[in-house]
Amino acid sequence: MKRVLPFLCGFMLAPAAAHAVEAPQKGGTLRILVSSAVGTLDPQISYVGLTKFFETPVYDTLLTYPKFAGTGAQPVIPNLAVNVPLPEDNGLTYRLTLRNGIHFSNGQLLTLADVVASFRRIFAAGSPTAGPYYSAIKGADACLKDPAHCTLAEGIETDVATNTITFHLSRPDPEFLEHLAWFHASILPANTPAHDMGNTAPPGTGPYQITDYNPTTHMRFERNPYFHEWSHNAQPAGFPDHMEVTFGLEPESAVTAVENDQADLMYENVPLDRLGEVGSKYADQVHIFTPLLYYYATLNVNEPPFTSFKVRQALNYAVNRHAMVIYDGGSAVASPQCQLLPEGTPGYERFCAYTAGASPQNPAPEWVKPDMEKARQLVQESGTKGMRVTIVTPSGGKSDNTALELRSVLENLGYKASVHSISPAVHFTFVQNSDNHVQISIGGWNADYPSAASFLDTLFACSNFHPHSDNSPNMSGFCDPHIDDMMHHAAQLTLTDRAASNAMWAQADKALMAQAPAVPLVQTKRVVLVSKRTRNVIITLNDEILLSQLQVP
Repeated sequence: MKRVLPFLCGFMLAPAAAHAVEAPQKGGTLRILVSSAVGTLDPQISYVGLTKFFETPVYDTLLTYPKFAGTGAQPVIPNLAVNVPLPEDNGLTYRLTLRNGIHFSNGQLLTLADVVASFRRIFAAGSPTAGPYYSAIKGADACLKDPAHCTLAEGIETDVATNTITFHLSRPDPEFLEHLAWFHASILPANTPAHDMGNTAPPGTGPYQITDYNPTTHMRFERNPYFHEWSHNAQPAGFPDHMEVTFGLEPESAVTAVENDQADLMYENVPLDRLGEVGSKYADQVHIFTPLLYYYATLNVNEPPFTSFKVRQALNYAVNRHAMVIYDGGSAVASPQCQLLPEGTPGYERFCAYTAGASPQNPAPEWVKPDMEKARQLVQESGTKGMRVTIVTPSGGKSDNTALELRSVLENLGYKASVHSISPAVHFTFVQNSDNHVQISIGGWNADYPSAASFLDTLFACSNFHPHSDNSPNMSGFCDPHIDDMMHHAAQLTLTDRAASNAMWAQADKALMAQAPAVPLVQTKRVVLVSKRTRNVIITLNDEILLSQLQVP
């Protein structure tokens, strides 16, 4: 790691120099490397970032997140609909008008019937966000109980004469517009089967279509011959004529291939041991951005010793976040995380309650260094010194280093600590289930879209703790009705006053950190390497590379 850091200093001073583009370069074949396949191609089923990355230029939603925008941009804009609706009936009704003249890649004209069928299919096909994102639609409860007979007859109304769709909600959903923009709400032809399409990509309305897919080897995109650009900011026309994806090359080999112009883009982050080389020799081909992602340790408030908030606070004081930054590649690509909202999230206000000289009542502006004296005092007061603590972590990569560092910290606090590494394939479900009695676990969380609720409510609301279940995102088991009320109020304010909503989310962040149900560790950046010939790398407000806008000869 020490060999990497000197290079990273230069890396930080001259990062991601964007190529000047004198004229748009249309045509060519964009070559992309990915270590493993995306899994199912079904846009309403897949819940991995790689699928969204590839399918953003293939499928469209009624609303979408802006593709070209500054930080002051609206959170969602019109896409297949011509308007962003204002809430009516106290947030229970939303009316949108569908655009005319849009065709799917099979030549079929987009109609209101496709919209209704697509929302029914979210439930019938078992989309993972059917409950969390769309259960406020009238009739959704029945659809969740009996997906095969889902109609949403009360919830979605259409008017062919005016080409409008009206959504009726059973309760206000402050983020309903963001949910309409989420890619699980992609509009598909009405005759799309109501089951996971697997390796077959349904027709979409975007500028590209997936024409060939073998999950063990490759994927190919061609232009959608029926596409025309209706909104540059919503779904811009693409530059490459073809996009070819190769699966199976490990990141180390992918870096070499891109450096040698044998490929144009690698999806995975540049490996830590190659950052120095890339930063010193290929800085103008590197693009760095900060997604809404951070890594943290979950503390199970129902398992000793973390039933004591003093112990939870002690670990927050004791952890060396500088070490965590080093494990993630240094300060050029990572920063200490001392709160539960990452930078860039609505409601984010930088503070640190757990650093030398700070407290939840008097937080510092940022993390400086551990306070072991305070941490040991809290452990002593808790009466838990000497207990056994097992850290559960996904095996491989930086997680192992993080777990070993936490083990050392716990031992220094007087605990008998050990590390239990399990396969990443089962780690997430394992640590969610309270039957496994996980005391502390390591993981990361990435928001679907910029939303404080995606972090605070999802991970710490009482309603998101489901005992004895593999589907319990509140892995800490934390529940505080007062903080729940704060989060509910913040969410409701979104409908009328976003500034007040953001201020309330910031208060909720501080209130949660005072109870310390988790130990935030580090917020990381994406380090993306492109070939020398690749131009026009656009990073969207939603923290993605805009695949369709990459230009190659």
